[in-house]
Amino acid sequence: MKLAKRLKRDESGVAVIEMAFALPVLIIMIWMIIQLGLVFRAMAGIQHALGEGARVATLWPVPTKTIVIPTPATGTADGSNYLDLEVTYTQPTDLLIIPGPTISVSRSKRVWVSESDT
Repeated sequence: MKLAKRLKRDESGVAVIEMAFALPVLIIMIWMIIQLGLVFRAMAGIQHALGEGARVATLWPVPTKTIVIPTPATGTADGSNYLDLEVTYTQPTDLLIIPGPTISVSRSKRVWVSESDT
């Protein structure tokens, strides 16, 4: 009987058990933040690539063999010509224990083409 009362009052080892429950959750949350950071990095890269693609599209409407650009969608609005550029990036995520969702990011940009006399 005395042993049972002594075990009920004994709190040694409680911190280890609490850490055993909390540590896996903490590690998974940190890993999810890292995965989200990878997606944000990809989105910034896509945005930069779209800006560079828009610059190239306005300078060289017909790409040379050294510059490979997918054919952008063309159109006319209010008497002006434009090109619609689009980039899609897909990032599969990993949650350490289970596979995470596949995140697809798409960005587009409309570039107005100036008429040149060349």
